[in-house]
Amino acid sequence: MLVFDHFAVAAETLAEGVEAVEAALGLPLGPGGQHPRMGTHNRLLGLGDLYLEVIAIDPDAPGPGRPRWFDIDNFSGTPRLTNWICRCDDLSAALDAAPADSGTPIAFTRGELRWEMAVPEDGKLPFDGCFPALIQWHGAARGAAHPAKRLEDVGCRLKRFEIAHPQAEALRAALAPLIADPRVVVLDGPEKALRAEIETPHGVRSL
Repeated sequence: MLVFDHFAVAAETLAEGVEAVEAALGLPLGPGGQHPRMGTHNRLLGLGDLYLEVIAIDPDAPGPGRPRWFDIDNFSGTPRLTNWICRCDDLSAALDAAPADSGTPIAFTRGELRWEMAVPEDGKLPFDGCFPALIQWHGAARGAAHPAKRLEDVGCRLKRFEIAHPQAEALRAALAPLIADPRVVVLDGPEKALRAEIETPHGVRSL
């Protein structure tokens, strides 16, 4: 089974993304880092058992020579919630059970963090990015070193994660055997739309 690991807010620049999320939640984001293999960088916010990631192309990093994850090469507009990520104990087995084109495992490291993530060749995840990216943490990151455990607890928790898509029934069928998280709700909608309700010290806020 998959476990909801984190979700991503994409932005044209990291500063724009951080400003938008901090304004929406009324809280400062924590530190993040760089992803040299993808030419991106991020900032994070702990949400208890998972975390929020603001991600953007790093203008100071060389290009990866391939499409970046989350189809971020084609992102434009205001910062918004674009993807969610689920972890597993066996990435190969999870990919066997996932829709085609869910990606090929790529190894990443940052400090003591080590993980593999399935990244599609064109950067585009199934269902217009509404199917989760799959990740497997290794080493210490499977325990106390996981990002959610390393981040300051500022009193935020995910209450509800809505995924709207015109192929909602097919998406629900694809997710049903893989994850059973009551916070994740798949809705019928005319186009892709992700929305997160987050309990904060200031009340429930939405992204």
